[in-house]
Amino acid sequence: MWKEKPEEGRASIYRTVFTNSCKEMMCYPDFPFPDDYPNYIHNARLHKYIRDYAQHFDLLRHIRFKTTVTKIRKRPDFSATGQWEVVTRSDGKEEAAVFDAVMVCTGHHVYPNLPLAHFPGIEKFKGCYLHSRDYKEPEKFRGKKVLVVGLGNSGCDIAVELSTVASQVYLSSRRGSWVMSRVWNFGYPWDMLLITRFWTWLDNFLPKAVSDWLYVRSMNQQYKHEDFGLMPVDGSSRREPVLNDDILSRITCGVVLIKPNVKEFRETSVLFQDGTVQDDLDAVIFATGYSHSFPFMEDESIIESKNNEATLYKCIVPPKLEKPTMAVIGLVQSFGSAIPTADVQCRWAVKVFQGLCTLPSVNEMLEDIEEKKRSKIRWFGTSNTLQTDYITYMNELTSAIGAKPNVLKLLLTDPLLALKVFFGPCTPYQFRLTGPGKWSGARKAIFTQWDRTLKPTRTREAPPATSTLPSLLVLGMLLIPLLLLLTVLY
Repeated sequence: MWKEKPEEGRASIYRTVFTNSCKEMMCYPDFPFPDDYPNYIHNARLHKYIRDYAQHFDLLRHIRFKTTVTKIRKRPDFSATGQWEVVTRSDGKEEAAVFDAVMVCTGHHVYPNLPLAHFPGIEKFKGCYLHSRDYKEPEKFRGKKVLVVGLGNSGCDIAVELSTVASQVYLSSRRGSWVMSRVWNFGYPWDMLLITRFWTWLDNFLPKAVSDWLYVRSMNQQYKHEDFGLMPVDGSSRREPVLNDDILSRITCGVVLIKPNVKEFRETSVLFQDGTVQDDLDAVIFATGYSHSFPFMEDESIIESKNNEATLYKCIVPPKLEKPTMAVIGLVQSFGSAIPTADVQCRWAVKVFQGLCTLPSVNEMLEDIEEKKRSKIRWFGTSNTLQTDYITYMNELTSAIGAKPNVLKLLLTDPLLALKVFFGPCTPYQFRLTGPGKWSGARKAIFTQWDRTLKPTRTREAPPATSTLPSLLVLGMLLIPLLLLLTVLY
């Protein structure tokens, strides 16, 4: 939820944040959003939805608010029991409690990454500079020239918002990025159209060269990225696209200028890598992402992390624990939404805690982690990323706990549902059709998902589009000039 002042150790957002995943793709799998909610949701409404979920399932009584975890350590008999001692602080008082298992759910948007060493001369800069975590609203930048460093979701959002009040906004990018609109073909949410089992199957089935060509073609479908200075350096890489509906119009209007990476800061100006200089710069906002950290872990070696890359089996379990009683939830970033991903991670982790999902040997887990790193390099161009393919990852976890929908079986027993599951959007309800945690309303939710998608935009009853000419007549009128041309030529 939005707060005026960031709190240490907690995520913080700016006032105008909206979701990048639509409501049907990001809901809890057994709790659809109300049908009149907009498809992309403001943070205040998302906060209300989460509270409604907690109240619906009577979870609030299990939550200790305004309580900070200060220490997590193994019990002396951990090798036998797998138990943890958790120390918390509330109202200035500390207390310890013993737990059979622990889930670390701090996410990866808490600790700002501000790599000032990569920006020579920043200490000489006389203007103000801050991390995007500390940005809240644009008014203080009215009439100023502002540089935003980082072409990610936050960087684009902030640049667009600043462009309404600043005299000029410069948006610096080191590598470029694919930029997509939330609104995709025919006005539908992008993720309802692109995140499907069919497209994932096709992507994995085709030769990589063909798959890369299709990927680049789809990303350039609405406009050519190179014409706007946005084209990624590694064009075929599947790094997370930027979701922004307004950046192109802001660039077209000249109020946002795309610039290359910063080479050097000066007292009142900045030198870019292409040799251009921008004078009279007033402020810099570093939208340079976040690092993950676990300061409450007494033994830091339990969750091994190097170069912002954690060593976790299935992106969840520390592989070298004597007892698999700790899970890290949410330290993964996929093309899909965080809520259903975390939901499946938790379900898988609980089965591991219960001993109902057996882990392989330490060596096998480490080999699997290394294989995943190699796969990341193949698809994303780097291994030190939290990214993973959404449907592939969800299938992997739900297969292990018996919750993956069997499309072939559905084709025989419920063919209409099978078609919706395979060709339609991979909404979270699919992972509650079967197995532990099965939800009786999942099938209905899948069949009505497009109704909930269209309702909030159809706020005015409008007549359907009609053609004034029969389609065959139109086709004939188009073919006549072609036939005449062929007659002349041949």
